[in-house]
Amino acid sequence: MATTQSTMRWTRDAIQALFDLPFNDLLFRAQQVHRDHFNPNEVQVSTLLSIKTGACPEDCKYCPQSARYDTGLEKEQLMEVQKVLEQAGRAKQTGATRFCMGAAWRNPKERDMPKLLAMIQGVRDMGLETCMTLGMLSEAQAQALAEAGLDYYNHNLDTSPEFYGDIITTRTYQDRLNTLSHVRTAGMKVCSGGIVGMGEDQKDRIGLLQQLANMPVPPESVPINQLVKVSGTPLDHLDDLDPFEFVRCIAVARILMPESHVRLSAGRETMSDELQALCFLAGANSIFYGEKLLTTANPVAEADMKLFARLGISPEQRKAKPDLFYDATAREAC
Repeated sequence: MATTQSTMRWTRDAIQALFDLPFNDLLFRAQQVHRDHFNPNEVQVSTLLSIKTGACPEDCKYCPQSARYDTGLEKEQLMEVQKVLEQAGRAKQTGATRFCMGAAWRNPKERDMPKLLAMIQGVRDMGLETCMTLGMLSEAQAQALAEAGLDYYNHNLDTSPEFYGDIITTRTYQDRLNTLSHVRTAGMKVCSGGIVGMGEDQKDRIGLLQQLANMPVPPESVPINQLVKVSGTPLDHLDDLDPFEFVRCIAVARILMPESHVRLSAGRETMSDELQALCFLAGANSIFYGEKLLTTANPVAEADMKLFARLGISPEQRKAKPDLFYDATAREAC
């Protein structure tokens, strides 16, 4: 389902009011919104592959791939195209409909662009949707990726503008918004969300969701990540976020962005089946599938399929002729 231009401007007070609802009332409202726009018993399934691992110059405090932290991560160069396509083929065989490729870069180098474009074309030829996350993009790079057929570009906002400086100092919030603008202008779909449980307050979770929902066109895919605490990163000592607060984030995201896929993303490896079921009830309808998310653990595919069977959930099938492009000329000033 294509996401349409947003006419609703969410205030922080209005979002706070949603968070303040009794838990059952919030989930009931989120489930109603979800059923108005999606099959409530289908979940979109993606697989994520790290195509270049470690040695990132950024200082994101949650990330084991930053060169600034000693996490014991083995550095790897950009994978060869054929190896990526082999992994994509395996992902398709296990039920994925979208193949996401991530590289630990501040931004891609021009020398790497031919390989990236070949990866996109090869994965699309398999009948899979394509997504990449490569850091910041120039206008020209975004256009090249779009012309190669990239369906989605992932670039998370991570948190609220106010809390952002406590987590990252090597790129600005505006840098992230600029990349998302380049992606939209080039005609690709946007995958953008954030991470909760990084020591932020609820007002910062509200600020993040407000930023996403009030984009001229909300992201078609909204990953809500629970912090995975990795030894050696500055956030490895934090207390866990209350599980019900995490479910509230999912439910509020569903209400604010009714036509977006809300992805239950990083952190699922430590979630009980019951917690995941609550998230699906709250409106989550996308997951990453496979044993690893870039460098952190994820539930194995067999466990996910067993949970789907217990809940009566089926993997969402890719539409034969998806609406891949957004008409940037129709965007109004925000």
